[in-house]
Amino acid sequence: MSNRLYKNRFLYLRRLVQVLILFLLFAGNKLGWEILRGDLSYSEMIGVIPMADPFAILQMLFAGSVIASDLVIGSVIIVVFYGLIAGRSFCSWVCPINMVTDLALKMRFWIDNNKPGGRISISRNVRYWLLGLALVLSFVFNVAAFEMISPISVLHRGIIYGFGFGWTLILAVFLFDLVGLRNGFCGHVCPLGGFYALISKYARIKVLHDHVACTSCMDCKIVCPEVPILKQIGKESGFILSGECTNCGRCIEVCPDDALRFKIKKYLN
Repeated sequence: MSNRLYKNRFLYLRRLVQVLILFLLFAGNKLGWEILRGDLSYSEMIGVIPMADPFAILQMLFAGSVIASDLVIGSVIIVVFYGLIAGRSFCSWVCPINMVTDLALKMRFWIDNNKPGGRISISRNVRYWLLGLALVLSFVFNVAAFEMISPISVLHRGIIYGFGFGWTLILAVFLFDLVGLRNGFCGHVCPLGGFYALISKYARIKVLHDHVACTSCMDCKIVCPEVPILKQIGKESGFILSGECTNCGRCIEVCPDDALRFKIKKYLN
């Protein structure tokens, strides 16, 4: 049992963080707790520290909205935290859709016997095009375009406030990842994930690869939701520098050689 816990330590920690955040948001809105109130678009911690989704704020700016100072401060806090410290960890440690897509991935392994790829193929750069499109549409229609249809917003607000027909959008994401494209939503089309990838290149918490210890088994590439970022595996030591890394820790967990680990990258490294 202890070995299983160790082999899945980051998975269990991620689930704990995701569920705890959703519970605290629920308790803040339904029970009046002051620890965390609001939702993933905007919330306040202990009634003092504002936190705002910077991509949502950017869409609001393009839509012509006047942004309140607390929203600006909250978005700056989030950009600094993820952009300079934690990297794209929002996608794997906070976003509730990650639990849906991880379930779809696990079921794909059962159905397809761990085969890579999917029934359709699209570029991972689509998310960046959709990011730009969301901003253009926000400008044209004077609304935060992606927020109107975001399954991330639908899921966490549904958990906090209750679901309507939004569950159908969550089901569509699940089926897209299950029968369409492996890691399809988070790894290919989500513009919010693309936004965090763009700002996370210089974050300090990175995965470090030890080429000397690596035996090139490539187990890490089987589980990684962003496989192209592992191009140096089996070739050279160093940090995984791509901002597209979600810092999920899956590669670290499955590596039988302990050739991968989290490490704080110094600015001179």
